[in-house]
Formats: sequence, structure tokens, C-alpha cells
Amino acid sequence: MVVREEKGQAAVELALTLPLLLLILFALVEFGRVFFAYLVITNAAREGARLAAVGGSDVAIVDRVKDAAAGLEQGKLQVEVSPSAPDRVSGTTAVVKVSYPVNLLLPLPPGVLPNPVVLKAQASMRVE
Repeated sequence: MVVREEKGQAAVELALTLPLLLLILFALVEFGRVFFAYLVITNAAREGARLAAVGGSDVAIVDRVKDAAAGLEQGKLQVEVSPSAPDRVSGTTAVVKVSYPVNLLLPLPPGVLPNPVVLKAQASMRVE
């Protein structure tokens, strides 16, 4: 039986598996960023709906949503409140919609995912 030395085997295996492992790692980080932004805008929409339910003005609702989404870029945050303040009467439903585009850092081939990924959240509560 002939025994061969396998000095370069580990280096070759590392060279073959490292790109895949790095891709998985970066994809997990990217997913975490997108999921964090989704959780933040969902909570912000809920905060805005609470204020709308107790009679807050549209400007105050938008400010509350932006305060609740402090970890995100405020310029990209879009808030829609319906119905507007004069039309919100007791017993109706106030709806706050928040959208936020998240730019992906991981370069993907065109058509895999849109870049930026636009996240949307909505919350509704009955006006008191």
C-alpha cells in the first residue's frame, strides 16, 4: 500500500466551501436587516393607529410614527393615515399605513429580488 501525503487537501476544501459559507453568512445578515426594518415599521404603524384612535391630528400621527421608527432613515419613511382627522369620528376605523424601502447590500442577479425591497405595514384601530 502506498501512502500519499495530502498537504494541500484542507486548503482546497476551504477554497471550495468558503464562498458558499460567506454567501450564507451575508444572506443571513441581509435577512436580519430587512426583518429588523419590518418589525420597526410594524410597531410604528401600531403606534400611529393608537394615536389616531384617541383623536390625534394627522401631523401628530406622522410624527409619532417617525419617532417610533427612530432606527430607520426618516426621509425614506412614508406614512398614510385614513380617514383624515376631520372624518375620524367615534366608532369608525382609523388605518395607518407605513412603507419603507430597504436597499440590499448583497449584490444579487437582476430579477431575483427587487432592489430596494419595499416593506409595508398597516395597523387599524377603532376610534374612541
